[in-house]
Amino acid sequence: MAASLDGRLFAPVADPEGGEVGTSTRFRYHEQDGRIRADYDGGDIERGHLLGTRDGDRLDFRYVQLRRDGRTSTGHCVSRVVELPDGRLRLEEAWEWESQEGRGTSVVEELPAQR
Repeated sequence: MAASLDGRLFAPVADPEGGEVGTSTRFRYHEQDGRIRADYDGGDIERGHLLGTRDGDRLDFRYVQLRRDGRTSTGHCVSRVVELPDGRLRLEEAWEWESQEGRGTSVVEELPAQR
């Protein structure tokens, strides 16, 4: 199993087609006893939250977000946690909207530590 997500900062590697987050969105993860949560913002997203569970290297969570234009949206995501050669983590995601039509895939990677 890959290392804990707790305290790690992630960003999308590309703007996902059909998604609302982008490369300027930052996800701050927390993990304890198989429970995960993250707060995120940046780009078109004023504020977002996700809550879910981790079983091995599989995450299953729901997300809710507020866009800067005042619209809200919700969805479900299943991710696979992958450890990169340099020790950072990558999340390979399959998501679908619950508040609107659409689904897709995306990749977020842990940002390098700021020194």
